[in-house]
Amino acid sequence: MKVRLRVRCSSVGILILVCALQFDCPLHAAASRFHVATYNLENYLNEPLGTRPAKSAEAKAKIRESLRAVNADVVALQEMGDTNALLELRAALQAEGHFYPFWEHVTGWDTNIHVAVLSRFPITQRMPHTNESFLLFGRRFRVSRGFAEVGIRVSARYEFTLITAHLKSRRPVPEADEAELREQEALLLREKITARLTARPNLNLVVLGDFNDTQDSKSTRTLVGRGRHGLIDVRPAERNGDDGLRTNSRFAPRQITWTHYYGKEDSFSRLDYILLSSGMAREWQREESYVLALPNWGVASDHRPIVAAFWAEDR
Repeated sequence: MKVRLRVRCSSVGILILVCALQFDCPLHAAASRFHVATYNLENYLNEPLGTRPAKSAEAKAKIRESLRAVNADVVALQEMGDTNALLELRAALQAEGHFYPFWEHVTGWDTNIHVAVLSRFPITQRMPHTNESFLLFGRRFRVSRGFAEVGIRVSARYEFTLITAHLKSRRPVPEADEAELREQEALLLREKITARLTARPNLNLVVLGDFNDTQDSKSTRTLVGRGRHGLIDVRPAERNGDDGLRTNSRFAPRQITWTHYYGKEDSFSRLDYILLSSGMAREWQREESYVLALPNWGVASDHRPIVAAFWAEDR
């Protein structure tokens, strides 16, 4: 097969060319658009830690199958183990033809699970938020998983900022109300979002991850915000044939959008989100954004990955 290609003489162009030739990537697609995903891996641990079991080989294989199916260029990960666990996953994906040359791993107050990023594009800035805290009723609390913030250069013509988070779970804790803790974490993250968009109103910004609550909760509404610094909720859905027609003008279309199964309640909820600044929303491709529906998805995790697609040029 003949491939016609024009690459500027730069480290970014050379890297894209090398990756494409080595792993048979579609160069025309890589040059015109890209995909961003988020996935909670449910305790991706190589060794058991406390009450958290080690991830089984079967579960790891299913996670890799899911990531291959999504085939995103940038993946935000939650409930990742230590750096060795991330590098093990990265190496296993590379052996299967999915190479992520660039990565970020951010720790927080929780010493067991963390947030991370895998990227096919160069990470040009690293701004980890590892020691965030807040006061609630006179008591100091820490953000358990921290926030990973990175700048990513897709090409010489397009860059964006990515922030991923894993907010407090919905499981009750004796120290405080879990919803109030989650809201305080969301307020800290919203401060960073507002600061970025105040400094650069047209910033290409994506905020994504496991926010651990529904769209009408205080914490999620805090992150989405409103007005000139508000974010757009991508709201991916399954590609199952539903056409997305509204049956009630007050609500979103009746599509299958759940991302998480909570065994204790036997419930399915949308807890994972991809939120966009107005600048980045102009490049968003709605029809290429979805929740991955894969047979036996639950072998991998109690979450399903979601993905959004973008044109790689400011519009």
